[in-house]
Amino acid sequence: MRMVDLKLDFNNIQKKPTRDGYGEGLVESGAKNPNVVALGADITASVRVDWFRDQYLDRFISIGIAEQNQVGIAAGLSLTGKVPFVTNYGVFLAGRAWDQIRTTVCYANLNVKLGGAHGGISVGPDGATHQALEEISIMRCLPNMKVVVPADSNETKKATLAAAEIYGPVYIRFGREKVPSITNEDTPFELGEAYCVREGTDVAIIACGVMVYESLVAAEELAKEGIRAMVINNHTVKPLDAKTLIEAARVTGAVVTAEEHQVAGGMGSAVLELLAQSCPVPAKMVGVYDRFGESGDPDVLMKEFGLTSVNVADAVREVLKMKKNAVNREE
Repeated sequence: MRMVDLKLDFNNIQKKPTRDGYGEGLVESGAKNPNVVALGADITASVRVDWFRDQYLDRFISIGIAEQNQVGIAAGLSLTGKVPFVTNYGVFLAGRAWDQIRTTVCYANLNVKLGGAHGGISVGPDGATHQALEEISIMRCLPNMKVVVPADSNETKKATLAAAEIYGPVYIRFGREKVPSITNEDTPFELGEAYCVREGTDVAIIACGVMVYESLVAAEELAKEGIRAMVINNHTVKPLDAKTLIEAARVTGAVVTAEEHQVAGGMGSAVLELLAQSCPVPAKMVGVYDRFGESGDPDVLMKEFGLTSVNVADAVREVLKMKKNAVNREE
């Protein structure tokens, strides 16, 4: 298990939108590789693809509001040796263009990169129609697809750069609002590798996206109660880092998963599918439970939908009771 010390000062956390990291990574990828191209869909500035357009206008194509065409054109470009980045709101890209992603991109294992913006409930006022809460599940079920949910802007940039350098379909999920920056330029990042960002032996909190920060805050509070919570940054939902996740479950004997997504089919489901076959332990899932999003202030929505450090800490207390009961039954 790889340990990464984030050296966080919880009283001085800077915030930055993950979409900024995507835009920065796209521009840098374009500088490194002249075959990188970007396809926009009338929301170019919102998803930070305008940063690439302004630098490499001859490698930018505006498709308009036509998500299916956007993916189909990208597939064709990939067959000519280009590395196309298709960027759109995740709910439209993963939803409306799912057939093209499945049959044209994944079935043929084409080198198309998908940037799914506005992921999660924290989109805020845009409401249910724009809040992507299901796309992790419908992307991770596709053969050949890799799915990445970075924890902050720095990690989103690294994920974008990494996606450009490997062959095959990759889906990168990122958000709109400012989120805590818990990593920096020097923090390690490797696709397919989960990192332990806080050591602990009582329970393993396995999280992705902004819930990594919430999990770290929860672990800090739980420590005051004598509970030693391990926190895992599981940024790559597919392929999972099975070795690290199984080791975390074996060391702690209890798991809590945390994600800004439906619990059905999401990152937590992926983790528990793995552990059910390899290392069954008591587990709880923090996420959205079978409901659509709502319009509102992002912070209010995170509380309303049970996606805060308080909810993570409560889940830890519950799973530790389950762990204790299981030990008592064995005795």
